[in-house]
Amino acid sequence: MTALNRSTRRRLQQLQQIPSVWEGDRRPLSAPVELEDEAKGDCILWVDGSQGVVRAMDMVAPDTGPEAVVRTLLRAMEHPHGPMPPGRPQKIVVRDREIQFYLRGVLQELGISIDYAPSLPLIDELFREFEESAYAHPPQLPPQYAEKLVEEAYKIWQAAPWEYLAEHQILSIELNQWDIGTLYACVMGMSGMEYGILLYRSLDSLKRFRAAVIHREDSIESLEEAFLGQDCLFITFEPAGDRDDEDEDIDLAELPISLIEPSFGNIHPLEGLRSSLYEEEAVVVLVALLALNRFFRASRRKLAGEDFPSITSRYRIPSPDQPEATAPLSVKVATLPKVADELYDMVQLDSDSDDATGKAMPPLRDDLVPQNSFLSIGMVPWEMVEYLRTTSGNYQADMKIQAAGDGLPVILIQTSRPKAKMLIEKIQASGGLKGILFNPGEDPFEETRYDIGIIQTNNGEMHLFGEFVKDEPIHVEARKRWDQRCKKTKGYCGLVIAKGLTGASRGNPQLPDMMALFEARSLSGKELGLGTLQRIVHLDFE
Repeated sequence: MTALNRSTRRRLQQLQQIPSVWEGDRRPLSAPVELEDEAKGDCILWVDGSQGVVRAMDMVAPDTGPEAVVRTLLRAMEHPHGPMPPGRPQKIVVRDREIQFYLRGVLQELGISIDYAPSLPLIDELFREFEESAYAHPPQLPPQYAEKLVEEAYKIWQAAPWEYLAEHQILSIELNQWDIGTLYACVMGMSGMEYGILLYRSLDSLKRFRAAVIHREDSIESLEEAFLGQDCLFITFEPAGDRDDEDEDIDLAELPISLIEPSFGNIHPLEGLRSSLYEEEAVVVLVALLALNRFFRASRRKLAGEDFPSITSRYRIPSPDQPEATAPLSVKVATLPKVADELYDMVQLDSDSDDATGKAMPPLRDDLVPQNSFLSIGMVPWEMVEYLRTTSGNYQADMKIQAAGDGLPVILIQTSRPKAKMLIEKIQASGGLKGILFNPGEDPFEETRYDIGIIQTNNGEMHLFGEFVKDEPIHVEARKRWDQRCKKTKGYCGLVIAKGLTGASRGNPQLPDMMALFEARSLSGKELGLGTLQRIVHLDFE
């Protein structure tokens, strides 16, 4: 048996002894299977029977030893919950003989009587309340709709609408049932961060939230308020089971469907975030998913084009809550090009970022550089530059560049061969590369500063290529060298696009891996009229 250290025993002896009787017990919580594993295990309680208050409580794994009971007891003495003063009880009552004998051995010389009783009235009542509360906890989905909701959610995952729909390209779902007129669907996932669909109950709620996120003058508190002020139902996709921290950066799209699971919930200004659906909400979401899946199957080819076309389709869907009804529901799904244009126009810099003529800069896009590409800030030796100019089938040379210093400062983007080819074609279709710049950025929810890496193409579009923590030592050194080299080349730099992301040359592409070199100018946010940008914001439903 482990004994208390002498110093610990002396410290406890110095506590005032309280004329009270404490009840203590350790019991498994009889939680329903719907609750998460974290809600299951053994609960240790220490209650001051004289005052009728809980002094300490812990949840431990079932296989944890009896030492846990003592740890909780010592905390009850020295650091009790609430305003109760520290102190030792005169008597402890337990209902487990093994705990009684164990405590008698450990608590010697503390002047505490350890007694046994077959029942503990206060703790019995508390555990009854715990179990009633646990069973009153609603499941995430109503049982009668759960299987069908999950099935339709997986169909959404397989349809992958985020591959061709951006978050500003909104779809309307006209139901006219269950006190819902029209839902407005926002597809998340094109950025490769959160995947899912938000079903707003009003277009006004959607616009208010996007405006709050985009305008960087809003404080963190107001952004959080805007998040909780949304009025929507949601379906998101998460990794199944527990994953290690080192897997956090893995794109869900790269995982097999067996490792993906859908989550459902509701956000409302008066309710906040709730990760569950009640019956009427589940019916609404199910009908919306049924209609969306039909719409995506029928219209994918049109939606995958360059434009966001005007499409309207009607579907007859049996009512899930009235399966015996003879008349199915008529559900209309339509694209909203005008709303998409309005939301796209919102993504612009505020008045501090306007140029001298007052014209707003173009929005910062996040759809050019392939997700999970390897990015680095470095240099290409001048002899390699000459080689790429003469051998690469895709390049943009600037003969004004005079060789100076150890080489041409470049941004390297390494990805798979098909994605590299697609990236090259997109840059060429945009008129080529105009410049590369780093601009100050900030996270709207965390006090973190960033260097926002931006590529500007000759058609005026600005594309995000990376977000770098500004004070990270490796990045600080890389930026220092970048600025020094750009100074030597009189403001010229380049973009190298390479294949071989998953091969032996990952992070260190060789000449055969380099598919294109675009030479351009090193720009500054100041000359473009940019102020501090907000880091790209993504929703988190955890």
